[in-house]
Amino acid sequence: MQGTSLAKRGLIPASRRTHSRAFRRPQRFPKTNFIASLIAVLLAALLGACSKSGGENETKKPNANQSQVKRGTNGETIVTLDAEAQKRIGLKAANPAAAQWQPEVRGYGRVLDPAPLAALTADLVQAHVAMETSQREFERLRTLAEQNNASARALQAAEAAAKRDQVLVESLRTKLALGWGKAILERDDPPTFVSSLATGQQTLIRVDLPAGERLKSPPSSVRLVSVGDGERSITADFFDSAPTVDPQTQGAGFLFLIAGKPSGFSPNAAVTGYVKVPGDSLNGVTIPRDAVIRYEGKAWVYLQTGDNEFTRREVPLDYPAEKGWFVPSGLTGKDRVIVGGAQTILSTELSSGGFLSGERE
Repeated sequence: MQGTSLAKRGLIPASRRTHSRAFRRPQRFPKTNFIASLIAVLLAALLGACSKSGGENETKKPNANQSQVKRGTNGETIVTLDAEAQKRIGLKAANPAAAQWQPEVRGYGRVLDPAPLAALTADLVQAHVAMETSQREFERLRTLAEQNNASARALQAAEAAAKRDQVLVESLRTKLALGWGKAILERDDPPTFVSSLATGQQTLIRVDLPAGERLKSPPSSVRLVSVGDGERSITADFFDSAPTVDPQTQGAGFLFLIAGKPSGFSPNAAVTGYVKVPGDSLNGVTIPRDAVIRYEGKAWVYLQTGDNEFTRREVPLDYPAEKGWFVPSGLTGKDRVIVGGAQTILSTELSSGGFLSGERE
């Protein structure tokens, strides 16, 4: 008691007070806390061992997709699908058909808008009616003048009106011929033809060849491909040579006519035209559109190289055909090309271990 009171009064130094606490009896922890801590440590160690064991098992577990893809002797990727998998995805293979390709010149053009032509034709029809009316009036007055039943002044006015209307008709015909060609005026019924263009019963297309490209004679037809659908082509018949040169291409232009108004051939739509020219034909094969898949900006097909093995091969798409693509090299008629289920094979290849690890072609 006396030491405590002296410490409170500050009569005992601070160092002595600290040493006095150090020699006190240490506080004992309850036995329950110690046992709980020990159990927690053991559980943590057990869970860590289990996790490590599971990770090793996962690492050792083979990848099912990886076992379906391998590398060939030339470095090509080979996808393996058993008969059951082929049946499940509806796999179909066929030999490409042999074909010949006549040389072509590629031109660019557009679908012509018939509205300006229709307006010009309407003006021509009205002018023609006015010309016929004024001509009949002039003939009537001339007959009356010969009988002294019409004045010379009235006859002169009728003659001037008839000539004015005739000049207007010739002016409109010249304007139409210079802008749209003579073939329209040479038809049996130009207004009916223009009406068929306006109603979509027929479509008029202009195709301009590259500068410096000349043809000895006008082409009989052209194969057209719209920008919106580059895989399908439409054959159009020759209609007339373009009366003017396009200021941008500076090449010879031609007008072609197709029946109806196919999808993608709306007025002013851009088109690509392939005009056949004399020359040696190319030999190759034609593959259907369903056989072509696109990956990394390129076109590919899958070939069946074995009963259960498939290899991807790049193909050029420079020659669109009516029912697919003409391929001049890289494929033969003996190759088995996948025409159904190619996209599924690509998915199998891309989901392999090599793809997931970044080993992409």
